[in-house]
Amino acid sequence: MAIREHTLENGLEIIAEVNERAYSAAYGFFVKAGSRDEAIELSGVSHFLEHMVFKGTANRSADQVNRELDEIGSQSNAYTSEEQTVFYAAVLPEYQDRTIELLGDMMRPALRADDFETEKQVILEEIAKYDDQPPFGAFEKALDYHFSGHSLGRNILGSVKSVSDLQVGPMQGYFDSHYCPRNITLIASGNVDFDRLVEGAKSHCNHWDDVPASHDPQRTSRVASHLSTTALTHELATQQYVVLVSDAPAADDEMRFAARALATIVGDDSGSRMFWDMVDTGRADVAAMGPHEYEGTGVCLTYLCCQGDAVAENLAAIQRIFQTAERDGVTAQELEQAVNKICSQIVLSSERPMSRLFSVGTNWLSRREYTTVREAVQRYRNITLNDLHEVLARFPYNHHSAVAVGPNGNVEWPSSSP
Repeated sequence: MAIREHTLENGLEIIAEVNERAYSAAYGFFVKAGSRDEAIELSGVSHFLEHMVFKGTANRSADQVNRELDEIGSQSNAYTSEEQTVFYAAVLPEYQDRTIELLGDMMRPALRADDFETEKQVILEEIAKYDDQPPFGAFEKALDYHFSGHSLGRNILGSVKSVSDLQVGPMQGYFDSHYCPRNITLIASGNVDFDRLVEGAKSHCNHWDDVPASHDPQRTSRVASHLSTTALTHELATQQYVVLVSDAPAADDEMRFAARALATIVGDDSGSRMFWDMVDTGRADVAAMGPHEYEGTGVCLTYLCCQGDAVAENLAAIQRIFQTAERDGVTAQELEQAVNKICSQIVLSSERPMSRLFSVGTNWLSRREYTTVREAVQRYRNITLNDLHEVLARFPYNHHSAVAVGPNGNVEWPSSSP
């Protein structure tokens, strides 16, 4: 495999991991804009705009966009996160030109008023759906309390009020300032003809206005965390859903690899200490944890789902598991098993160009870094027990905020919880 790079005259970067032995290719426009970049009155605009990109352009209707994606047999979609919005398609190599032309056109959506109002109702229904099904917004509420007023704590979908109040004009302004070529990277992976890719991007993207982004996505400072415990009653819930949020390494912190390995040992959804103690024994339906990294900050989310009358017992069990790890550490055998598990996942997923697309794209947007599969595996192989001890010292699991949602509004929190 080879990494190829090119920058168009208007500032659009093109990054491709070329693997001529692959049977498919994947392409994506990675926009460095997400929910953390939104003003509070525009909360949800990044996700709303993601929807609007599929509603047509000056050259295509929404039906034409979707029909052409089907005609080339693509596996295509988009997603919005806190820090990026991504539009992607995986296709057979012979459809590269059509894919770049179509995605390039989609990246300049028409933002028609009638489509805007129709899609607004779709998003409001989406917000309502997540509020009315398990875990009833527990993750969003937990992050909201933990980040306390910072945009990282706001729902990616926005609120009912912010989405209802949003108009086409402010969305167009957000688009103009965030979807400029210097804030977008075209990523490709798999069986890619790079020279043709560059020519296609020149033909279909070079006319995009070369203007500097008016926003300044400075994300280097660590976001302050706020510790609290909150229990919310939900009349539709039959089980208790608890989310604990503790600090974790940021996206550019080299300790992030050790933190991932440690979370695999302590709370992976299978084969971890938490799994064997709580899930395998039937005490909880779900008990798992994992780190989430952002630029400048990070969190570790622990999720518990159990019967309402078992929540106190299970929270105490989680506390004991955390305390044992912080007091006694982990064993060399546990570390080896966790590293093997992670490395297997990396290698197996890397066999699909679409998986590599997301890995290459996210690494480039977050750190302007390209990492081969071999290099990624070696970073985990280099983890030591001392690294895990350092993670536990810097980011103690029991130092967390907590939110419970369910039938039990009077949760008995362990004594060490804030």
